[in-house]
Amino acid sequence: MLLAKAGLQVTIIERQPTVGGRTSAIEANGYRFDVGPTFFLYPRILEEIFASVGRDLHTEVPMKKLDPQYRITFGAGGELNATPDVDRMVAEIARLSPEDAANFRKFMDYNRVKLEKFTPCLQTPFLGWTSLLRARLLAVMPYLTPWRSLHVELARYFRDPRLQVAFTFQAKYLGMSPFQCPSLFSILSFLEYEHGIFHPIGGCNAVTAGMARVATEMGVKIRLNEPVEEILFEGRRAVGVRTAGGEYRADAVVVNADFAHAMMTLVPKKMRRRWTDQTIAKKKFSCSTFMLYLGIQGRYDNLAHHNIHVPEDYRSNLDEIENQHVLSADPSFYVQNAGLTDETLAPAGHSTLYVLLPVSHEHPNIDWSKERDRYRKLALRQLAKIGIEDIESRIRFERVVTPAEWSRQAGIYKGATFNLAHNLGQMLHLRPQNRFEEFDGMYLVGGGTHPGSGLPVIFESARISSKLLLEEFGLGN
Repeated sequence: MLLAKAGLQVTIIERQPTVGGRTSAIEANGYRFDVGPTFFLYPRILEEIFASVGRDLHTEVPMKKLDPQYRITFGAGGELNATPDVDRMVAEIARLSPEDAANFRKFMDYNRVKLEKFTPCLQTPFLGWTSLLRARLLAVMPYLTPWRSLHVELARYFRDPRLQVAFTFQAKYLGMSPFQCPSLFSILSFLEYEHGIFHPIGGCNAVTAGMARVATEMGVKIRLNEPVEEILFEGRRAVGVRTAGGEYRADAVVVNADFAHAMMTLVPKKMRRRWTDQTIAKKKFSCSTFMLYLGIQGRYDNLAHHNIHVPEDYRSNLDEIENQHVLSADPSFYVQNAGLTDETLAPAGHSTLYVLLPVSHEHPNIDWSKERDRYRKLALRQLAKIGIEDIESRIRFERVVTPAEWSRQAGIYKGATFNLAHNLGQMLHLRPQNRFEEFDGMYLVGGGTHPGSGLPVIFESARISSKLLLEEFGLGN
């Protein structure tokens, strides 16, 4: 959209039969599911992108603001109905821990300033260590507290362990444990309460489908069902791509595939100096997800739109995922019950349940060819903990996706659905750069580059990379 608006001829080469990648949809038997992201946060970035090309996001992609935003149930007892209404949220917190309730406003006030200070850094490319010396980044340094984990940061506000989890589980948007995730990312839970969580009608794929529609109207060509087999080079400059249908020559190539997978399959080994197979293998990658997409006869109006269950021993669950690389006997899980908000997703009287269990990325400790069916049964049993019982007899459609399938079918390295982890050694200039440092004429977008994973910052990465590309061709502002 941004490149076409600037007057460039743009062609998108897409492997799948539909646009969207991890933000595409599964449709079958009258049911419709988002493949990946289901939380739509912080629409401001996309609102600005649409406005910059003369469109209105909410006209192109109608959406509803959720209240409650989600329900968290705790294996240790109790539940929390998260709401963007500050007074009601204080009351919700007080039901769990009266002494912590007053600190919600303090948490919001501090993170409002933190986000304001850090936003320019999220909007700026980091093309080398000298980028760290910018005045804007130096101004935010007091708020970064890199010596603190996200969990330690939230313990400053909430003494109740359940509330600490409620304001740190968002680290899973980055595929990380809150005990390892940098404290900076307290802004994630802040964004939920400050700006709300939205449901695009039709699911999050309606956003990418709407963008594709607008882009096509602006003259962008989209080639579906055409996997890229190789990136073409002349010397150290990317000059196009090759598919089974032929070669596409271009003045610049933007790579939006999974970064590690793209490097190892589309760029010859002999050409990569910094991002070799060995270097990539040594990097820290996010967790993966075990997925159930279930079309169900009957409705679940007693559930929230988004439902999160935290086991009693959450720390052990996370350790099993990130460090031991084994499957938990009592895993955390998430269920989207989108039919509560959006009746377009299932036949009348039916429901779509999107079930996600965080698990290790691919590792020799776990053989998914043996564990797939066992873990499916475990997942269905876990659902009873949020009131979903006797589900098996009412399943009318089902699809299971394991980390092995994320890897093989979706082209995601190690099945790490949230890409490179966001530890301090893999942020800012230490992430693969938006103007890719290995080759001329190549740009990256998506969770594998700066600023990182999660839909809002992925859209920001596209805006950063578009600006850099346009500057190269003398079309920058």
